[in-house]
Amino acid sequence: MDSENGKWILHGPDARNAGCLRSPEALLSLVDEIGFLPLFKNSVAGFSVEERTAPAAWWTGDERSDPWEWRRILADGGKAAYGKFFDRKAGFISLKWLPVFANWRRDGYDFDSRWEDEKAPFRQKKIMDLFETDAEMYSFDVKRKAGFGPGGEKNFEGVITDLMMQTYLVIRDFRCRLNRKGAPYGWHVAVYAKPESVWGYGAVTADYRTAPAESRALVYDRMRRRFPDAKEAEIRKILK
Repeated sequence: MDSENGKWILHGPDARNAGCLRSPEALLSLVDEIGFLPLFKNSVAGFSVEERTAPAAWWTGDERSDPWEWRRILADGGKAAYGKFFDRKAGFISLKWLPVFANWRRDGYDFDSRWEDEKAPFRQKKIMDLFETDAEMYSFDVKRKAGFGPGGEKNFEGVITDLMMQTYLVIRDFRCRLNRKGAPYGWHVAVYAKPESVWGYGAVTADYRTAPAESRALVYDRMRRRFPDAKEAEIRKILK
C-alpha cells in the first residue's frame, strides 16, 4: 500500500480476476497453503493479502468481502495467528508454521528463560507479567497496567511489536470497548494474548527440540520455493 497526494493506493487485481480472494475462508486457505502471509504489499512481489484482493473491497465494513474485516475474523477464529510478524508489520502465520516461527524468533527461549538470561528488557517483562494472570487483554489495558504513558514507560507500540516479532504475543481479536451496562461502543481495539493461551503450550513450542537456525532455514527455504523470482535481500527484509 502506497500513499500518493495524501491518498492510500492499494495494489490488487480486478474483482473479476479468477485469482482474486473473495472471502475470509479463501484467505485462510491461502495462508495455510503458503504457510505465512503479510497483510500489505512489501519487498516480495505477490507476497501479501493486498496483492490478492480487489482494492475496492477494502474498508467497506462488509465482513464477507472486506479484507480489513477478515483479519479480525481470522484472528478471532483461532485458525491462524495474526500479529506484527513481518518487518514489524501485520500478517498471518498458519498453525502448522507457528511452531517453526516461534522456535526461530524466540531463539529457543520461553520468555521467562529469556528474562533470566538477561536477554529481555524490563519494559517487555512488565508487559509479559500481565499475561500470567490474564489470558487476554485489550491493548489500552496492557498499556495502562504496564505503566506506559505520560510520566511512565515510553514506546509502548515499539515494545509490543518486538514481543509479536518474537511470537511471545499475538493479536487474539479486535473488539469494541464495553460501557458500564456491558454494551459495546466505539472502534474495534486490538486484544493481545500469548499464543500458548490460545493454542496450548505444546502446540506452540512443538519445534523447540530443533535448532533455531534450522527453523529459520525452513522459513527462508519456503519463501524461495514459493517466490523463486524474489531476491535474497527482498526476502531478508520482509522476514527479518
